[in-house]
Amino acid sequence: MLDGAAKIGDLFAEAERLGQKAMATTDHGYLFGAYEFWNKAQSTGVKPIIGIEAYLTPGTARADKSRVRWGDRGQEQDDVSAGGAYTHATMWARDTGGMHNLFRLASYASLEGHFYKARMDRDLLQRFSKGIIATTGCPSGEVQTRLRLGQYKEALKAAAEFQDIFGKDSYYVELMDHGLDIEKRVFEDLLKISKEIGAPLVATNDLHYTRREDSTAHEALLCVQSGSTLSEPTYDQGGKRFAFNGDGYYVKSTEEMWDLWGDYPEALNNTVAIAEQCEVQFNTKADYMPVFDCPPGEDEHSWFVKEVQKGLHERFGEEIPANVQERANFEIEVIAGKGYPGYFLVVADFIQWSKNNGIRVGPGRGSGAGSMAAYAMKITDIDPIEHQLYFERFLNPERESKPDFDVDFDERRRGEVIQYVTEKYGQDKVSQIVTYGTIKAKQALKDSTRVLGKPYALGEQLTKAYPEAIVGRDMPLAGISDPNHPRHHEGQDFRAILEADPEAQQVFELAEGLEGLKRQWGVHAAGVIMSSHPLIDIIPIMRREQDGAVITQFDYPTCETLGLVKMDFLGLRNLTILDDALDNIVDNGKEPLVLEDLPLFDQATFDLLGRGDTLGVFQLDGTAMRQLLRQMKPDTFEDISAVLALYRPGPMGANSHINYAERKNGRQPIVPIHPELEKPLEEVLGITYGLIVYQEQVQRIAQIVAGYTLGAADLLRRAMGKKKPEVLAKEYEPFKAGALERGFSEAAIKALWDIMVPFADYAFNKAHTAAYGVLSFWTGYLKAHYPTEFMAALLTSVGSDKDKMALYLAECRRMGITVLPPDVNDSKANFSAVGGDIRFGMTAVRNVGANVVAEIQRAREEKGRFESFPDFLDKVSASVCNKRTIDSLIKAGAFDSLNHTRRSLNTIHERQAPGGYWSVRPVRHGRGAGRRRVRGRARHPRMGQEDAAQP
Repeated sequence: MLDGAAKIGDLFAEAERLGQKAMATTDHGYLFGAYEFWNKAQSTGVKPIIGIEAYLTPGTARADKSRVRWGDRGQEQDDVSAGGAYTHATMWARDTGGMHNLFRLASYASLEGHFYKARMDRDLLQRFSKGIIATTGCPSGEVQTRLRLGQYKEALKAAAEFQDIFGKDSYYVELMDHGLDIEKRVFEDLLKISKEIGAPLVATNDLHYTRREDSTAHEALLCVQSGSTLSEPTYDQGGKRFAFNGDGYYVKSTEEMWDLWGDYPEALNNTVAIAEQCEVQFNTKADYMPVFDCPPGEDEHSWFVKEVQKGLHERFGEEIPANVQERANFEIEVIAGKGYPGYFLVVADFIQWSKNNGIRVGPGRGSGAGSMAAYAMKITDIDPIEHQLYFERFLNPERESKPDFDVDFDERRRGEVIQYVTEKYGQDKVSQIVTYGTIKAKQALKDSTRVLGKPYALGEQLTKAYPEAIVGRDMPLAGISDPNHPRHHEGQDFRAILEADPEAQQVFELAEGLEGLKRQWGVHAAGVIMSSHPLIDIIPIMRREQDGAVITQFDYPTCETLGLVKMDFLGLRNLTILDDALDNIVDNGKEPLVLEDLPLFDQATFDLLGRGDTLGVFQLDGTAMRQLLRQMKPDTFEDISAVLALYRPGPMGANSHINYAERKNGRQPIVPIHPELEKPLEEVLGITYGLIVYQEQVQRIAQIVAGYTLGAADLLRRAMGKKKPEVLAKEYEPFKAGALERGFSEAAIKALWDIMVPFADYAFNKAHTAAYGVLSFWTGYLKAHYPTEFMAALLTSVGSDKDKMALYLAECRRMGITVLPPDVNDSKANFSAVGGDIRFGMTAVRNVGANVVAEIQRAREEKGRFESFPDFLDKVSASVCNKRTIDSLIKAGAFDSLNHTRRSLNTIHERQAPGGYWSVRPVRHGRGAGRRRVRGRARHPRMGQEDAAQP
């Protein structure tokens, strides 16, 4: 990353144009792009060869992190790379088994051999060499490094060792010619080694960009990597900027390669021979669903059915309503038919474990709340029938789809749940998921401005004039100059700058070369892969050095394509707030509250919403949202669900949020879509005052009017959302036929279709808004009935965000709640409710960490309350007496109750001797007897009492 400037689609297009029959990918150290490369090739006539340019230890064991030098003083430029850390090696997979051995090699290199780079050693190569073709590699390879150092015997020995590892027919002497001196220096010796060990030659071309003219974009990309500019001198020019010599690192034609290597035809012919040998396949039909450990005598299907039935009785009592049982039976049939009982059991297990261990879990998230089976198994906590939610929106029986439960946890304890599933299903079968950061349009403009050495203001001017992103997606730079792009008209101001300023045009042209390239890898915020088989046998994995986390090298769409299951473990701050608020209620001497037992109707809560007093209420605390609530005056739970769906760009663009509020309160008439449709659609649209608000409504309308199944209706909804004229025209005919068959007129059908198509695009998933609406109701209920306890929890949650802290402290003042200052005798780590007041939490004081607060509390409990500042210093451990910590506590007023003024304590603090810590020791003789000495200055224990009344 930040080295390869070739986009995969462009690579294959260029290879096809040149008539090339095969191309290999050899990413440095990892196999991030292997599947994307292979998959893209399937639609071309170019064979994909999967390989790696690996990092090898310099003859040491992979766990050995010592640096190795082979050369003498003065040969550092030619010696082992990275100051003696690694060499390079090129390898390609001959077959699918060999590709999986590459996966294992790259995985173990990261898991066990990382030292600057993920390094393999000879031990790993010997274990996983089957099915792999290898070469002497590039100039940084071990053989060429030895040759440059004048160590021919050692180079020959290394080549022979690698030949023994990979096999005589699978090890080649690699020749390159990019016009580099280091290539020419070893050329004759490479030919000699080839003859001595009988290793065939192969001529290769190292490419880092697609066309010769892309070399400037590649050079700029290297500047992005190194933080330099194109005007700085390179290493070869006596400077410190990393750059490639020449512009020959592109896809070369057959003719160009013959011009270079015509004297060695066998080296070129062997490229064809290798390509003909290599044939790999990715298995996109595999299923690695994690296996649930069922009780003896049960399998996943039988146990799933029993768990659902047991849960239905727990939810509905001895007599399960007929419609509930019918819905559950239908879902069981679909889930079993698709092979997902184990998935439901796994999810239910870690959710139940979390609840049993006091970890709060959200009532639901996404379309999963539409499943009765999930409700029965306590995966979700809202009744899908009561809230008109549909299973088919979650798991459509009429298309290939996998279930995908996104689960919210108390953000402080999410890691415990991941640790539980890791231990239960095996560390080798659970992994976090990589993400790739792509250089988007605006970032490309900023990067180009910097590497060209242009003024910062120019980059700011360009990015501000560039069209805004829509739903997180930038308009591509190509859209600026392409009049056929749907957003081309938005770039008028930007084009005017380009036309008026040649420097801006230069920046733009370079940015086009950077846009879309991968910038860095990261970790998915919530996703976890869980597998029935060891992951290292399926995909390449790696270890993050900072924390040891195991991460896939493929992103989650690729993992899912290859049969792996992604589970989303999300940390939700508001669940933490709920738990803290409930603890505050008990700690403040009130009866415990069980949120799950609350009916979703409470007048005081709806009054609070109607006033817009929702600062801190989940998803309802924005200024515009609070204004909408005042206009809407919610008085049912349905209104909460609706406002969460309506307060989004699509519905707001159609003014649906205002229409809902106006119709609800009788200020706007409720006009049916068409008179014929008023009664048939009353059950669907009555609750939303004639407006289509939810995706589920689109499904039900198609079922009622045109006779679709809910599964087919979901497919229709998806097709509508794509807004492709040819797709819409195709879908309209069966919809029209079904509606005509049920007696509706063409006018009514057309009116309905014209309303449904735009709404299907931005109508929201009711299962999600209903589930999140429960959290909105609960937080609103707590603010209405337990304001002190709730606001204390809210303040705790934003302790590190000073802007949010100021906002919520102001809200406390508005509510008439006094926030007492921190106090070393009374404060806890978190904000706490004290009667009708709130005591400031000490961890929210800058420079005061949780460990410090824990030590203060321990000292307070074991040695009694602090009587004075010296008494405090005497009782706490040295870890608390850090100068910055004490200074922050003084300034926050944490010692005010000890009858010292902050001014007097600051005076002592400023005279503190060097060292960064307070020290307190008794003075045992002379005039100071009976007093304490605070770091070189004697003070009476009652110091400062004379001005204690001062602020």
